Amino acid sequence: MAQSKSKSRLGRGLDSLITGGKNKDIQSMVTEEDIESGEEKGFLEIPVSKIKPNPYQPRKDMNPVHISELAESIRSEGLLQPIVVRSRGDFFEIIAGERRFRAFQKLQLTRIPVRILNVSDKSSAVMTLIENLQREELNPVDEAVGYASLIRDFGLTQEGVSERVGKGRATIANSLRLLHLEDEIQGFLRLGYISAGQGKLLLSIDDREQRLHLARRVIEEDLSVRETEKLISRTKKGKNNSTLIRPSVDVENAAIQDLEKKIASQLKTKVYFRHNKKKGKIIIEYYGNDDLQRILEKLRLD
Repeated sequence: MAQSKSKSRLGRGLDSLITGGKNKDIQSMVTEEDIESGEEKGFLEIPVSKIKPNPYQPRKDMNPVHISELAESIRSEGLLQPIVVRSRGDFFEIIAGERRFRAFQKLQLTRIPVRILNVSDKSSAVMTLIENLQREELNPVDEAVGYASLIRDFGLTQEGVSERVGKGRATIANSLRLLHLEDEIQGFLRLGYISAGQGKLLLSIDDREQRLHLARRVIEEDLSVRETEKLISRTKKGKNNSTLIRPSVDVENAAIQDLEKKIASQLKTKVYFRHNKKKGKIIIEYYGNDDLQRILEKLRLD
């Protein structure tokens, strides 16, 4: 029953939080002790220079291409929805709408429509996370980092996080477990090369090197979650029979990883290899046209 109510709150969306302007609207997503006054101060335009990002923004990577596209949309159609901020002394901190804010910066516009709420640090962090979850823009790692921040920075329990964001406690617990994966595998999750379900399956492998090897195989062979489950099951049976990954495979993987690091260092961006004995791919990340041009020039120079 409690879980159903939580989902209902989340389904109403962040808009229900900012349009009514009363305590009960804020309390639909955050508890009373989170709120300093809970009173909406109003809707107005303020200088872009007076606004700062939210330090609890869970989304760590914002695609510059998407920001450029949003900027062009705002240039053409205007801003359809104001950003939500709170007052922090001499400036304002974003609660919701950082991409819109960045688009305004890109357009070099000096003023932006905002709606101001007076809420606590905890409420701001919860609302920022909720907005991203509702827009389904968070990758599994950033989502887990957001939950971890609420627990670490505000002393919430997993049940407390579950209540505030409208997701089951088991969902929160499984998400947090992904942070125990190696940085490389977390990178695969951020990029969508493997799914959260596959990441959860990989956690059942205790050996770090074995886990990295299997994660690469999942990508190289483009395995589904079910196929990943079968692969891990076979691996565990092989380990019980003292049949581990062959040393030659370990050496080959180490060489590939070393090559990845060297190229990434040279190009100053993330580089991934999808490699097997028959064929492979080199994946080079870039962030917008300018970054692509920089990488292309670097490749030509080298």
